[in-house]
Amino acid sequence: MAVAVLQKRESRVSEFVRKALRHQLLMLGFFIIVLLAVVAVFGRQLAPYDPNGMDFGARFAPPGLKHLFGTDEFGRDVFSRILYGAAVSFKVAFIAVAISASVGVFLGAMAGFYGRVLDEIIMRLMDILFAFPAVLMAITVMAILGRGVTNAMIAIAIVYIPIFARVARGAVLSVRGREYVTAARALGQGNTTIIFKHILPNSLGPIIVQTSLSLAFAILAEAALSFFGLGTQPPDPSWGRMLSEGRSFLRQAWWMGVFPGLAIMVSVMGFNFFGDGLRDLLDPRMKKIQ
Repeated sequence: MAVAVLQKRESRVSEFVRKALRHQLLMLGFFIIVLLAVVAVFGRQLAPYDPNGMDFGARFAPPGLKHLFGTDEFGRDVFSRILYGAAVSFKVAFIAVAISASVGVFLGAMAGFYGRVLDEIIMRLMDILFAFPAVLMAITVMAILGRGVTNAMIAIAIVYIPIFARVARGAVLSVRGREYVTAARALGQGNTTIIFKHILPNSLGPIIVQTSLSLAFAILAEAALSFFGLGTQPPDPSWGRMLSEGRSFLRQAWWMGVFPGLAIMVSVMGFNFFGDGLRDLLDPRMKKIQ
C-alpha cells in the first residue's frame, strides 16, 4: 500500500516537471530568477570595480568596454553598483515575503479552519490593512520606524500579510471539508495536527503562486522606498536609490537611470512569468497544458 502511494506521488511529480519544462513562460521566468539569484549571491565577485569607489576623472563616462554601463556623477561604475544592488533587492524581497507569508498563512489558516468569531476578528483586521495602498502603507510604516533596509523589510512584510491571509483562508476553506480531514478527526487527531499535516500541505498551490507574485511586488516596493530615500541609504547601492540619483542626470547621463530601471523591470517580469506559469500548472480551473 505504501509503495503504491509513493509511486503515485512520484508519478504526479514527474508529470508536473514534464508540464513545467514545456511551459515556455514558466521556464523563461525560472531562467531569469536563477540568473538574478546568481548575480545577487556572487555580485561582489563578479563586479569589476568597487561599487562605492570614486574616480572623478571618469565622471559621466558613457557605456563602453571599460565601464559596461557607464559611470555616475562621482565616477562610480554603474554596472558594479547594479550587481551589488541585486543583493539588496533580493535580500529585502525574500526576507519580507518570508515574514509576511509565515504570519499571513498562519492567520489565514486559523481564520479558515476555526471560522466564526476568530474568522471575523482576523479578516476584519486584514481588511483594514488591505484598504491602504501598498506603497502608501509601507511609507507610513517607514515614517514610524525610520529609514533603513531592516525597517524597509518590516514595512513590506506588514503590507503583504493581508494578501497571504486571504489566500490561505480561501485555500483552507476549500479543503477543510474533504474526506481526509474528516478521517483525521475520526482518528482523534488534534486541530493543530490536522491543520499542519493535512490542510496546509494540500493548500500550498495558491500560496506558492502568491509567494512568487509577491516577490515581484516586494522588489518594486523596495525600489520605491529607496527611490524616496527611505530604504537603502547612501553610499550603498540599490536599484531604487540609483534610479533616484539618475533622474537628475537623464539628459547628461541617461545610463544612470535606464540600467537600474531595466534591472527592476527584468526582475519583476521574471517573478511574474514564473508565478503565472505556476498558476497555470497548479490551478485546475486554468487550461491544462498537454
